[in-house]
Amino acid sequence: QVHLVDSGGGLVQAGGSLRLSCAASGRTDTIYDMGWYRQQAPGKEREFVAGIRWSDASTNYQDSVKGRFTISRDNASNTVFLQMGNLKPEDTATYYCKAHVAVFTTRFQYWGQGTQVTVSS
Repeated sequence: QVHLVDSGGGLVQAGGSLRLSCAASGRTDTIYDMGWYRQQAPGKEREFVAGIRWSDASTNYQDSVKGRFTISRDNASNTVFLQMGNLKPEDTATYYCKAHVAVFTTRFQYWGQGTQVTVSS
């Protein structure tokens, strides 16, 4: 089992910055990658924002956030960060951290509880 706690959301003006954090606990040794997703409205599908591979810290991003968002990790604390800059109103969403876990040949996924980001114009 892996437990994720998201934090760092808030209200910010367009052009501003926020840093989200996702702290992982439990069987963190089974994590092979983590990512951030967002859901812009209830009932709307969660969309991928950014991901980071645990083994080599390689990253990938949704096109709309490239150059504005940076995902990083701190291995010592098992925490993943999403540094968001030049925020736009369309970035408004609930942001969720997700961990992909492998136990032998079985794969699982875990979600954080979400943190709200609101960008005012």
